[in-house]
Amino acid sequence: MAVKVDGLTKIYGEQRAVDAITFAAEPGEVVGFLGPNGAGKSTTMKMLTGYVPPTDGKATVCDFDIVTQSMDVRHKVGYLPENNPLYLDLYVREYLQFVAGIYGLKKGVRDRIEAMIEQTGLTRESKKKIGQLSKGYRQRVGLAQALLHDPEVLILDEPTSGLDPNQLSDIRSLIQEIGKEKTVILSTHIMQEVQAICDRVIIINRGQLVADDTVGNLTSQLEGHGIIDVEFKQPVDTQHLAAIPGVQEVQTLVGAHYQLTVDARSDIREKVFALAVEQNNPILTLQRSSRDLESVFRSLTQKQEGEA
Repeated sequence: MAVKVDGLTKIYGEQRAVDAITFAAEPGEVVGFLGPNGAGKSTTMKMLTGYVPPTDGKATVCDFDIVTQSMDVRHKVGYLPENNPLYLDLYVREYLQFVAGIYGLKKGVRDRIEAMIEQTGLTRESKKKIGQLSKGYRQRVGLAQALLHDPEVLILDEPTSGLDPNQLSDIRSLIQEIGKEKTVILSTHIMQEVQAICDRVIIINRGQLVADDTVGNLTSQLEGHGIIDVEFKQPVDTQHLAAIPGVQEVQTLVGAHYQLTVDARSDIREKVFALAVEQNNPILTLQRSSRDLESVFRSLTQKQEGEA
């Protein structure tokens, strides 16, 4: 296994930021690492890269222990943190030369830097200072530094955050290409991104692992169920929606917008209209939604919050 995590735990005071999670990632696998804000994703990534020590549990990267062999781990891992800290006053090549020195690269450094500039699509911008680059190109510089020492494992924390659609497409394609040879653990809130490029999905919520499977297997959890999106003009009591025959679960999205999980054999739309008429509360939207990863994500994370 390229990455193996067993009971990994991180406690800050009385808060269990990461609560005894266990998973593994194999070479050549792109793993989506998902969870709501504050779920423990970034903390887990920081532990795997040696930036934060665990409170309990064990993890290895390429068979090196993250605590007792942390320097070996850092040579095996390329890390792009969420805030992508860069030296804005340095030129692109100058910065990559600096990073090469940190990793102790000595032979073929110039050729390696040029290869990373080409691979990450930085050629046209490579003569600029990093501070002159757009957000998308700064992300490319971050990827270039993460790949510079040719790591076996790449850990990316929100690598496409704030990018425009063209930049998103370019970075996704690059991650897919990298994932053919390396293990990639990718944190993101964009479900379409996960479905497009990830082989497997890990979902954590409130520090606990709640799912670890392929996208296809996770979405198949909703087989036999249908999803209805309904938006009223004014909020309604969710107990009234839950009381409609055929409704299995009600989730409030935003304001008066609700998602209903229903028996796939039931068509409850007429009953929803009747409720709207009875309460003199016009319906603004009523439609069936496809069963997708986002539905599974909401079901798993909101369910656990409700049970807490």
